[in-house]
Amino acid sequence: MQHRSDVEAADALKQAYQQIRSEIGKVIIGQDEVVKFVLISIFSNGHCLLVGVPGLAKTLLVQTVSQVLDLDFKRIQFTPDLMPSDIIGSEILGEDRNFKFIPGPVFSNIILADEINRTPPKTQAALLEAMQEKAVTAAGVTHKLAQPFFVLATQNPIEQEGTYPLPEAQLDRFMFNVALNYPSFKEELQVVKNTTSTLKADVKKILNAEQIIYFQQLVRNIPVTDNVMEYAVKLVSKTRPNSEFATPQINRLLTWGAGPRASQFLILGAKCHAVINGKYSPDIEDVQAIAKPILSHRIVRSYHAEAEGLSAADIIEQLF
Repeated sequence: MQHRSDVEAADALKQAYQQIRSEIGKVIIGQDEVVKFVLISIFSNGHCLLVGVPGLAKTLLVQTVSQVLDLDFKRIQFTPDLMPSDIIGSEILGEDRNFKFIPGPVFSNIILADEINRTPPKTQAALLEAMQEKAVTAAGVTHKLAQPFFVLATQNPIEQEGTYPLPEAQLDRFMFNVALNYPSFKEELQVVKNTTSTLKADVKKILNAEQIIYFQQLVRNIPVTDNVMEYAVKLVSKTRPNSEFATPQINRLLTWGAGPRASQFLILGAKCHAVINGKYSPDIEDVQAIAKPILSHRIVRSYHAEAEGLSAADIIEQLF
């Protein structure tokens, strides 16, 4: 898949994105923002955490994305008794009396980590290495994962009973933390119509693994002006209490700010957001458009913020 220039390739990515959106729209009604962020994280080579109550089509969304992108898909249902070897695979003694490695479900392009906070830290950590290194280690041997590799984890915000909250270091590995909301009345009506009849949507494949890797490279090649780069880094710096850019209001509302990884993801995400909207270089609006799902899980609200009922999104809004 070669294009004569980056401009031509950027146009191709925009067109592919629109086709993907319309194919996913055959199955997933509404949830436009969520679909946009999931696709941006795939093209930016990041991972995505979806937070929402049961029944909002989180699993269906991931399955549909993997179909449209013609990628290998595995679903891992996280439970308290899940072991690291259940995810990454294990060594077994073969008939020839030699040990051989049997790969686990993590050896796939798209992993749906369903209810990731239901499993103990030991198993969460096994997935963490795969997310960060794009490789897993079993019996001292490192096995590379297939590319592209993308983890979409889901979390249920209302159940805290018997769960193991993801530590901040692990949350930081996710590019986006996307909150799913209930559908509107009209959307829910459409969902019920579509899912209680014999109607079956036929989804076409738009891109394959090789094309996705090409587009991930293209996103990195997109130029960014210094003022946009400075804006993104300053935005992240503002979240850090008692730093040079923090306002007295932020010092009061936050106890902890975002790390440098947030700045990297802001720029990568802004590049991708610009291209899918027909621009060849991101501007400040692109940074702001993706800032909330990138920063919301990287800041820790203070007692004052919680007492005033301010969400992470409200505080990020004040930073603009």
